[in-house]
Amino acid sequence: MQAWFEKTAEKFEMAFVASDRWKLYIEGLGVTLEIAFFAAILGLLIGTVLALMKLSTGRNGKKTIWTVIANVYIDVIRGTPSVLQLLIMWFIIMKSCKNGTLVAVLSFGINSGAYVAEIVRAGILAVDKGQTEAGRSLGLSKAQTMIYIIIPQAIKNVLPPIGNEFIVLLKETAIVGYVSLTDLTRMANQISSRTYEPFMPLIGAAVIYFVIIKILTILLDILERRLRRSDNR
Repeated sequence: MQAWFEKTAEKFEMAFVASDRWKLYIEGLGVTLEIAFFAAILGLLIGTVLALMKLSTGRNGKKTIWTVIANVYIDVIRGTPSVLQLLIMWFIIMKSCKNGTLVAVLSFGINSGAYVAEIVRAGILAVDKGQTEAGRSLGLSKAQTMIYIIIPQAIKNVLPPIGNEFIVLLKETAIVGYVSLTDLTRMANQISSRTYEPFMPLIGAAVIYFVIIKILTILLDILERRLRRSDNR
């Protein structure tokens, strides 16, 4: 047992302490969080626009061209793996761009937008139809009713699932090594190749991911409880 502890301590030192390798994990985590943060913002913008496009109807109540475009976008993005979308963006669409971070943010933002669109659409549809009728009866246009009455109420409905989408997005960024970015996962893999010991670096990266996501989950739970309290008032 003592020999096992000594060997484990030696592996831990090689993976985290020797040559200040712990700094490499911090550096990789910074890349992961940067991509996830900006991709989430882009995804939120794209998703909101797509949701409004999907909900748009003509005067006769039929689907508009915007609805068709939104449906095709969402179907294509949700129907293809995110890793393939990343590779297509890197090797085909933006092959002249050498900024891997920009490519990753665009790719994950476009991907996330398709899922956020459905979240936002569901949040808007969850608002009672009477709110729309009340807005129109006050003389507001359809757009004004959506902006000033429906969307503010829909925000409450979409915040928790948007938070969950960010957690999923954070984990999905583990594939950015395909575009030569050294995120947390790839950094752990590189340290494994240097030390010839994959266990500690990979387990360490997994623990870091778990801690970050656990913190986000706790914050989301707090947010949901506060939203429920406000609904009960």
